[in-house]
Amino acid sequence: TTLIPLELRMLGARPEPWTADVVISRHAGLLGNVTDELANGRFVARHGAALLKKLNWFHPGPGEPVVTLDSALDGEALSAPILDVFNAFRGPVRFGPEDLEPAYRGDADAVRRAEALAAAGDDGARPEEIGSNNWVVAPRLSLSGNAIMANDPHRAITVPSLRYYAHLVGPGWDVIGGGEPTIPGISIGHNQYGAWGLTVFAVDGEDLYVYRTRPSRPAMYWHKGRWRTMTSLTETIAVKGRAPVQATLRYTIHGPVVYEDSVRHLAYAVRAAWREPGSAPYLASLRMDQAKSWDEFRVACAYSNIPGENMVWAGADGTIGWQAVGIAPIRPNWSGLVPVPGDGRYEWSGFATIDQKPHSVNPAPGFIATANNNLMPPGYPYRAYHGWAWSDPYRFARISEVLGSGRRFSVADMARLQVDYLSIPARTLVPMLAPLTGRSEATERARRSLLAWNDVLDRESAAAGLYEAWQRRLIANVVDLVVPAEAREDARSSVSMKLLIDWLTAPGAGFGPSPLAGRDALLLRSLDEAVGELTRIAGPDQATWTLGSFHFVRIAHAMASSVPVALRAQLNVGPWPRGGDANTPGMTGGGPNQGSGASFRIVVEAGAWDNAIGINAPGQSGDPASPHYRDLFDLWKDDRYFPVMYSRAAVEGVTEMRTALTPARR
Repeated sequence: TTLIPLELRMLGARPEPWTADVVISRHAGLLGNVTDELANGRFVARHGAALLKKLNWFHPGPGEPVVTLDSALDGEALSAPILDVFNAFRGPVRFGPEDLEPAYRGDADAVRRAEALAAAGDDGARPEEIGSNNWVVAPRLSLSGNAIMANDPHRAITVPSLRYYAHLVGPGWDVIGGGEPTIPGISIGHNQYGAWGLTVFAVDGEDLYVYRTRPSRPAMYWHKGRWRTMTSLTETIAVKGRAPVQATLRYTIHGPVVYEDSVRHLAYAVRAAWREPGSAPYLASLRMDQAKSWDEFRVACAYSNIPGENMVWAGADGTIGWQAVGIAPIRPNWSGLVPVPGDGRYEWSGFATIDQKPHSVNPAPGFIATANNNLMPPGYPYRAYHGWAWSDPYRFARISEVLGSGRRFSVADMARLQVDYLSIPARTLVPMLAPLTGRSEATERARRSLLAWNDVLDRESAAAGLYEAWQRRLIANVVDLVVPAEAREDARSSVSMKLLIDWLTAPGAGFGPSPLAGRDALLLRSLDEAVGELTRIAGPDQATWTLGSFHFVRIAHAMASSVPVALRAQLNVGPWPRGGDANTPGMTGGGPNQGSGASFRIVVEAGAWDNAIGINAPGQSGDPASPHYRDLFDLWKDDRYFPVMYSRAAVEGVTEMRTALTPARR
């Protein structure tokens, strides 16, 4: 019983002996845009295609993507709960009733202030603000003369940790790094020949099809000039404490039917590239783990279909390279940004090959950086094979600014860049206040504080805390000014910081008869509101408005809300003040609590393998009783690292414990 994890004991579940017939599926994650596609379609139906393009940074060309709805589609019908069942798995698993005491009820001032900010309307980071960083540096830009690889994937901050460090050694294997416990091999790390890392590359592998169904026989749909019959499967689902439930699952030529509208005689299905053969998520990591050169690594990349990634390589021979991977459907006559009829006029015509996906080796600048930004080369002929929606460019811009500075870098320099909190949006927006004057003494004091600030979102900085409050009010006020009232509810969460800064830099007619004067008035009004908000929440002393007093990390265990209060402290980790935001290389999200960011980091000097450093928060163990459940949190919260030893001698020198696993005799 003592070997059964705490969570299973709490649930009264007893695991069966392990068997070989295990199926691990990570499909429908990081894979496409079907949810956004439906949201775009609904927006176009309500507000028009022109406004959708105005409020979204779809790029690059040639030409703008087509987002108009096909005339055969009923825009009003798109308001139905089409993807509710498809997206049900994305919701949190709830282990206790909703009226239980919240998982954390501390008296920390940061939590009190953050709750007040949430009540004031700060709902956290937008989807386009979430991503990852990686880069590789050529030997001529490193102090040691070795190539360097750095990677910090930004995902949910969880306990147990999302990722896991491992060192796999065996015949043909000597690879170290991290991955997720449910996926094979090491997806980020190094062997004795090279180091590699990943960030998400915008490949759109999902489409929502709308079918006209036959009123007298709803399982039939119109496709290419004739009625087809859906494939139907009946499943019996066992339900604890209740009678089994029978479910009928239907499929069209494109994929599973996710919703049927019996009133309008419509059906909706999702075509997903991840249903194609060879799309097991991250399975190509097994080939990458054994690559001995850039050429071999690129061959391995050809098998990496799920998810879309920017793979970077730093070899012991000094080669650096980048290869975009991911199964990319070819859409000959539409953008993939809105739903389309399933009548046969919108069909994929194959998939992009590895040579048709962007790549680079040993570029002239001496470094390659990716941060979920658009890296399509000018004139790239296969543009339409990939996605149109990318992250805001500010993390990438700051990383490129540092790497392109002409300096030579060490592993320690790369670690500092991973947790760099300089905000390019702040550096752009704050100078707009220089010629203005605050409308009150408190606002003028705040204005002067921002102008004297270094644009670094340090957790101890009061100016940084003020800036974040001002930025929040700017976002809300600009959206209210630029977006028509009837579209604000649909648009508020999708307007990127890039567009907001563009609108403020070159204000248009929406800012009034004198756009510059209207822009300046909005800047000051937003600062007034930020000062008022912080005064109400934290008091009038502006020196106490530090970013860390409003922005923190508390990692809540999924079952914390259903256990006694005394046990919650054992399960949860934090809180702790944090710096940064969604647009700094050290990405910590836009909400009060850091729910996403880099829990895992690694920096590797190719060839000098024992010089690698990394972190994995809050710890390696998933057992709350283990000393390694949270022991890395103190390093991580202060942006520190541990050595990632590789050679046999180095590993033996730091070994804490040995565990021998012996197969049981039957």
